[in-house]
Amino acid sequence: MGEVLGLGVTHGPFVIFPPEELPIIWSRSLKKAGVPEDLQDPANWPDALREEWGDDEGLGAAIRHHTSLVEGFRKVRAALDSFNPDVIIIFGDDQYENFNDDVVPPFCVYAEDEYQITPFNQRNHLNTTRNIYDEDPEWLLKVAGHRQIGKELASHLLNNDFDVAYAYRQLHHPFGHAFWRTVMHLDVDRQGFPYPIIPFHVNCYGSNFVRNKGGPASNRVPGSEPDPPGPTPRRCFQLGAEVGRFIKESPYRIAVIGSSSWSHAFITEKNHFLWPDVEADRARYNELAAGDYQAWKGLTIDQIEDSGQQELLNWICLAGALDELGLKPEYTEFIETWIFNSTKTMAIFK
Repeated sequence: MGEVLGLGVTHGPFVIFPPEELPIIWSRSLKKAGVPEDLQDPANWPDALREEWGDDEGLGAAIRHHTSLVEGFRKVRAALDSFNPDVIIIFGDDQYENFNDDVVPPFCVYAEDEYQITPFNQRNHLNTTRNIYDEDPEWLLKVAGHRQIGKELASHLLNNDFDVAYAYRQLHHPFGHAFWRTVMHLDVDRQGFPYPIIPFHVNCYGSNFVRNKGGPASNRVPGSEPDPPGPTPRRCFQLGAEVGRFIKESPYRIAVIGSSSWSHAFITEKNHFLWPDVEADRARYNELAAGDYQAWKGLTIDQIEDSGQQELLNWICLAGALDELGLKPEYTEFIETWIFNSTKTMAIFK
């Protein structure tokens, strides 16, 4: 029987980029077309948002946010090193990177020997090439894959009626942000990353994947029709449970990671695409911290999209595996923000 460690992290860009650049996110959001005129006045912002912005235009909050994230990743990395896995399965989303108009699978298992990217000359959410390491833009990140276990995982899922795609090479992009950022954040102190990974794509953006080109609603062509939906929360939970059964039946030590922030301001329409649905995130966090994974199985796509929580699907896959494997929360942390696009959650499950 295989051994397992469950982890939950964010792949938001904020860990490896300078915290003093974070406040530009809120300033830039206010300048977008369609923002109600009354919201230009801080007096009309939610109290928690105004307090976070403070009298220093978010600088102190940015430093605290960055510090909390780094400390959270250090805790998760310590658990990973102690477990010393044979391979890591990472549930992550694609944002019009490897997949675009020609094919959009609901799920895809990558089975490659190695992944490479130059992360600091890629366009990122902060629109900056600066990084906390002062690393050259052409610095190359290399991460080992595990072709054989990836093939075994895809075969197990297909043999058990989960019609996942699989890939032996990338299609349009060398290494998706959800996966390379997860690795870089887990190696924030640059001690090296010896563990091979199996990136597991989940189509989180569903009906807005192509028409928003994997990004904010502002990318959308006016009048465009919705795309076909992504997988439902129930199906993500079921798939995660089957991944859990694969782990139990395997001879391997496997760490399984759900990687994403939760509600994203740039897709939360009811908040004018300015701040995330912090209340909904807090409700999901309370369920997670209590080990009530089944609560997530009953969520609907309408609930997910109303709260801008599309990327929560990555964690719902994780929750299905946790439920099947009987893993309980050992450490959870809710890193709240109203001005830095998305609240982040960190977790360890044993």
